[in-house]
Amino acid sequence: MENYVITIFGNEKSEAAAERCIASGLSIGGISIKKWRATVPNAYLPEMIEKERINTTRMNEIYSRTPNCIAAFLSHYSLWKRSVEEDTEVTIFEHDAVCVNNVPSEIRFKGVLSFGAPSYGKFNTPSSFGVVPLQSKVYFPGAHAYRVKPEAAQMLIDQARMEARPTDVFLNINTFPFLEEHYPWPVEARDTFTTIQSEAGCRAKHNFNEKYEIVNV
Repeated sequence: MENYVITIFGNEKSEAAAERCIASGLSIGGISIKKWRATVPNAYLPEMIEKERINTTRMNEIYSRTPNCIAAFLSHYSLWKRSVEEDTEVTIFEHDAVCVNNVPSEIRFKGVLSFGAPSYGKFNTPSSFGVVPLQSKVYFPGAHAYRVKPEAAQMLIDQARMEARPTDVFLNINTFPFLEEHYPWPVEARDTFTTIQSEAGCRAKHNFNEKYEIVNV
């Protein structure tokens, strides 16, 4: 198994947040997390979309800045590819993720397992403990911490080539009915800035306040 935190290399805020994520993993449960270079919305983004044959027609929505949303999706996508190529489970953290409880190194799950506490909007509290079918929302309540098996990662890749969406909404039970989550949630998003969302998206976040920053990358 491999554990990675998506990091915008050279971006001070992202690097600092990623270091905090890594430190939290080591201090709570001893999980070792490595940095993974994020895809950024630069001039090469259209070439990457074409190379991977990603259908981005449903990426345009009011809650995110579209190029940034696509770049973030491709960051996750690159780790799905890593899972397939290395034939290993991969735990994916976003840079604002913080481990607040033990993230188990070995656990039985079907294909994709969310560890992340809901970070925005309304949600349901799971009705039991441990690994349960996804029930906090019909889609991931934030894609800040989850684990994927290689066979499921290939399914995500195949679906992305048919229809990609913002990462958390892409990971939904209507498309992937096998999605699960771990409750109590051992990881929280402690975000004070965004490199993806628009102002409308920021206002839906649980951590939103007057100091919340929209960062350009």
